[in-house]
Amino acid sequence: MPMRLKNIALALALATALAGCNDTLDSVDVSKIKNKVEHPLPSRIVAEMQKKNMPRTSPIMIRIFKEEGVLEVWKAKADNRFDMISSYQICAWSGKLGPKKKEGDRQAPEGFYNLTPAHLNPNSKYFLAINTGFPNRYDQVNGRTGSNLMIHGACSSSGCYSMTDEQVLEIYAFARDAFKGGQSAVQLQAFPFRMTAENMARHRGSEHYDFWQMLKTGYDNFEVTKRPPEVNVCEKKYVFNQQVEGAATFNAAAACPPMSTPPGLMAALASHQQSYEVAYAKAVKKLDGMVWYEPSEAERKAVVAEKRKGRDIAYAPTGTSLEAGKLMKREEFEALMAKRTAPESKPATTMLASTSARPATAAERMKQDRLPRQQSEIAGAAPTAEPTATADASSTTVPIPVQNPMAYAAPPVSDSKKRPFWKFWSQE
Repeated sequence: MPMRLKNIALALALATALAGCNDTLDSVDVSKIKNKVEHPLPSRIVAEMQKKNMPRTSPIMIRIFKEEGVLEVWKAKADNRFDMISSYQICAWSGKLGPKKKEGDRQAPEGFYNLTPAHLNPNSKYFLAINTGFPNRYDQVNGRTGSNLMIHGACSSSGCYSMTDEQVLEIYAFARDAFKGGQSAVQLQAFPFRMTAENMARHRGSEHYDFWQMLKTGYDNFEVTKRPPEVNVCEKKYVFNQQVEGAATFNAAAACPPMSTPPGLMAALASHQQSYEVAYAKAVKKLDGMVWYEPSEAERKAVVAEKRKGRDIAYAPTGTSLEAGKLMKREEFEALMAKRTAPESKPATTMLASTSARPATAAERMKQDRLPRQQSEIAGAAPTAEPTATADASSTTVPIPVQNPMAYAAPPVSDSKKRPFWKFWSQE
């Protein structure tokens, strides 16, 4: 009897450990699924939602981190804050770090996108697919082109974020259930990497650094509030959680209207920024004289070559940049780049590191060890060239949103007048 009890206890402990893991663990034979569109979420995820007090059809949000090769699903709890419910290793993404700019560049999008029920494709040749919504208003006003950029199965990518069929089955189910619960649009946040102080310092010489600083403002808004930020575009730039007065509206190509950050949110973001700047300065000192070598897509594929064995030829996992990349001494990196860019060789554009010897602007940034933008900009306000109304930052706490997650639907990105987001911050 004692041995039997011991075995039962061991089994329960193993079940608990598995329930706490967010990656896809259940063994699913997708070929035997009769209705993939309505296939329910696995019991381990349902149990985890109950544990975290998440209604089954409450809103979700998706976050993607290219460098780490991770896709996260976040879901609203009963207090209307979001918590991560599941995390997946991205099977394949093409190109390198940086946004998609034109059709055919094989880049996967970076930015903030709204996914509606119309973006779900149950008949995809890649098992199941969710269109990312690229190009959004920011992409369009900046002349970026591309189409059919998806999150899909089959583990093969040409500008998409490709998962395994088992993974996309779950991701699709999360979105399906949220839409059934009344969510009108799921926010997709696609980042080059987790926008920590050390990661930003490691990539501070990149040609994309200013673009990433802009994305980081939205990243910080979510980190502070644990709610998808309201996203708008004006002066061809993203702005986050900005309130305007009267009938003023946002126009992607026009000047930003007078706008301000809610006082409680501004205070919380300012505190977050102070901590970030201290950590950033330490990271710059730590990385002095070092350069991050960003691997090519081929190099990323090489580190996971074993995963392709025994699979269909179309199955093409890429591995992560962190696996294939490395920190190098600046002298070693420059020698490597000089060798790769010799006259008889093709330019090694896909091999450039984020802190390499780029055009003058990047080199100057490295020498100056430029700190992030001013707090007013990080706090969700427009860049310094944009007019921003003054807000009282005397409050030191972030108000709790209205406790009704079912009433929340991430607003679709539109130039039309929308329900003001700051109503969610009132305590009335």
